[in-house]
Amino acid sequence: MSTSLILTTTSSFSYTTENIVQNPFKRKLTEEELIELLKKYNPEILIAGVEPITEKAMSASPNLRVIARVGVGLDNVDLIAAQKKNIEVLNTPDAVTAPVAELTLGLMLSLLRKIYTSHASILQKKWDRPMGSLLKGKTVGIMGAGRIGKYVANLVNAFGADVLIYDPFSSIYSYSTENNIESFASKADIVTLHMPLTSENKEILNEKFFSMLKKGSYILNTSRGELVNENDLYKALVSGKISGAALDVYNQEPYTGKLTELENVLLTAHIGSYAKEARNEMEKQAFENAINYLKKIQK
Repeated sequence: MSTSLILTTTSSFSYTTENIVQNPFKRKLTEEELIELLKKYNPEILIAGVEPITEKAMSASPNLRVIARVGVGLDNVDLIAAQKKNIEVLNTPDAVTAPVAELTLGLMLSLLRKIYTSHASILQKKWDRPMGSLLKGKTVGIMGAGRIGKYVANLVNAFGADVLIYDPFSSIYSYSTENNIESFASKADIVTLHMPLTSENKEILNEKFFSMLKKGSYILNTSRGELVNENDLYKALVSGKISGAALDVYNQEPYTGKLTELENVLLTAHIGSYAKEARNEMEKQAFENAINYLKKIQK
C-alpha cells in the first residue's frame, strides 16, 4: 500500500509520522475548521473525534476514503453521505468499554456517598459530614445493554446491587429486563444511560420520564448529552424528585448551564474514555483499522 496522508482531529493523537497531520487547535473542531483542514490537506484517512463530519465536510476532501473514529459513537458522522461517497466509517468500540464503565461506577459511588460534597467542604475549611447511601441493595436501571451497559451491570452487581435492563433491541438473560419504560422507571433507584443517540431516543429523559421515577432517585449520563433534557432535569433536581445527578456529557460542550448552580449535581468534562491506557488503545485501533482497510481494498 502506498503511503496515505492522514488527518487526525483528536486533540492529543500520539502518532507523529510525517504523513500524519495533527489537529492544530488541540480541541474539538467546528464544522468549518474541519472543512478548511480537509480542503488544505485532502487526506485519504480521517482519524476523527466528535466534530460534525457532514456531507459538506466529506466533499471538501475528494481523496477521503476512510473515517476512523477514536471512540464508539457514530452519531456525529453523516453515515448516509459516507455510504453515498463510498467512504468507509470505522470505530473502536472495545477500547472505550472499561474506562466509561469505570467512570460510571466512580460517579455513582461519589454521588451516593456524597464524596464530592465532603471534599468540597474540607477545601472550604469546614467539616461537614453528609449522610450518604449504599449501592448495595439498590436497583440500578441500565438504559442500553451494549458493551458498556453490560460491563456496568457486572460492576454494580458485584457491589450487591440489583440490575434492571431497559433495551428494546437487546436481551441480557442473566439480569432482569423491563422494556416498558414506565415500569422500568418506577422500579429503578438509579438510572444510568448507555445508549447511542438516535432520532427516536433524543431527550428520552425528560419531564415525563422524571415524573415516573421514585422520589429520591439518581440519574447518571456518560453516554450522549442529547439523551437528557437538561432543563427538565434541573427542575426535577430542584423539586427533590431526583436526589442527585452525575453527568459527563451535555447538549453543549463546554457546559456552563444552570446545573452548575446545584449542590446535588456532580459534573465532569466529558472524560469517559479519557484514561491514558484507553486513549492509547483507541488511537492505535483507529490507526490500524484505517490502514488495514486500505490494504484490503488495494489487494
